[in-house]
Amino acid sequence: MSAAELAIRARRAAFNRAIVEGDAAAIGPILARDCVMVTGTDSAVISGRMGQVKVWRREFASPARLVYARIPDQVTISPVEPIAMEHGRWEGIDSTSDVMAAAGTYTAKWRELGGVWVIEAELFLTLA
Repeated sequence: MSAAELAIRARRAAFNRAIVEGDAAAIGPILARDCVMVTGTDSAVISGRMGQVKVWRREFASPARLVYARIPDQVTISPVEPIAMEHGRWEGIDSTSDVMAAAGTYTAKWRELGGVWVIEAELFLTLA
């Protein structure tokens, strides 16, 4: 596994930890300023780091929320640009019952900026 892949996987683990801990401030630095997320069920487009942090803050404020995890299956590093593509599975566990409430697949595009990998785009597909 390359240093770039290890760095991306570590950033993904940090993102997952922030979701578990309800720490929207920790999510911000993992996102590119102009990042885009397309949600899995209704294909809502959430644009920009601040837009996403705002959505996460609202999500974390609810005592009964889904705790999401992204589980990377593959990370492909570009040999010509400081970019990478992550593919994997996601799940949402109900915080009150620990029951899986939703799941699917995702892909994320990463870019290395100033020696740090950030998410530029994420696209989710709901399968369960």
